[in-house]
Amino acid sequence: MSRVRFDRRIQARRFGLVDDGFQEEEVFTDHGDPIWAARVDMNASEKADAGWVNATLATRFVVKSTSFTRDLTAKDQIASGGLEYEIIGISEIGRRYQLQIDCVALAEQ
Repeated sequence: MSRVRFDRRIQARRFGLVDDGFQEEEVFTDHGDPIWAARVDMNASEKADAGWVNATLATRFVVKSTSFTRDLTAKDQIASGGLEYEIIGISEIGRRYQLQIDCVALAEQ
């Protein structure tokens, strides 16, 4: 297995409900401290339909396996480089030494 360069900082974001006095809003807030990760862009695509453009970026982050990173789920998000990524899958690499987090960023214009 080749060595991975942990050269990016990513921020985990957790879903929650915030009551503003009138209604409950669904928001993602920072969860824990930023962590070091390796990033590999897997696929990028763009789709135009009736004047609406959707661009998606599939990205894989590799992080060290800790109790914090093992607690992440597909309900969480990852923020990195000004983009917010939805987690679509988390898998172990090796004997729980590292985790692979597959994400998709969606940019609507």
